[in-house]
Amino acid sequence: MTEEHKASLTVVAMPTDCPTCAAEAEKAGIVVGNGEIAATMEAAVGLEAGAAGAAGVDGQGPWRPKILAFCCYFCAYSAADLAGSMRLQYSPDMRVIEMPCSGKTDIALILEAFEKGADGVYVAGCLEGDCHFLKGNIRAKKRVNGLKKLLDQVGVGGERVEFFNVAGSQGPRFAQIADEMTERILKLGPSPVKKAQRAAYAAAAGGPTAQTNSEVGAK
Repeated sequence: MTEEHKASLTVVAMPTDCPTCAAEAEKAGIVVGNGEIAATMEAAVGLEAGAAGAAGVDGQGPWRPKILAFCCYFCAYSAADLAGSMRLQYSPDMRVIEMPCSGKTDIALILEAFEKGADGVYVAGCLEGDCHFLKGNIRAKKRVNGLKKLLDQVGVGGERVEFFNVAGSQGPRFAQIADEMTERILKLGPSPVKKAQRAAYAAAAGGPTAQTNSEVGAK
């Protein structure tokens, strides 16, 4: 998010019980209670991702991605809890951020995640028809699909962001998604937003990292 964009946002003390309404208000330039989520996200991205550490391109170990998962409290977050209770093994490279509803995840928040250092981001909401806020998951999915096109246009790559529907009872599915996203981001390499790290990763790998279609087309 640019400084001009940040300056254009209006922060108001506007209480709301509906996360979807809050996100829709933010599309109009009204920020409603995103402070705690942003702080949690910044702390999550700042943590070393994976046992080997995310900055291993300097010779201290292999590079590991930083992946953020914005999870609906009622379903996807419950699925994460279930996966833990079942002691399922899945990628340690992702960080779960609890959301009151997937509809609360606005585009600006995802863009800020990449700005803070995330290599990949996904939003996980309830199954369609099961959203506790009626259509929050459907709106979130539309935002993510729209953001994919934008990220392709600017050279970051739309493959770095995804939306998934997960029921609270689908612990194994949650673990599978975490592994799928990790494998995808490993193939793509560090986010283009982190230019220095991406260059070091390419040098360590002995060649260019995987490129998005937009990056190839730009040459």
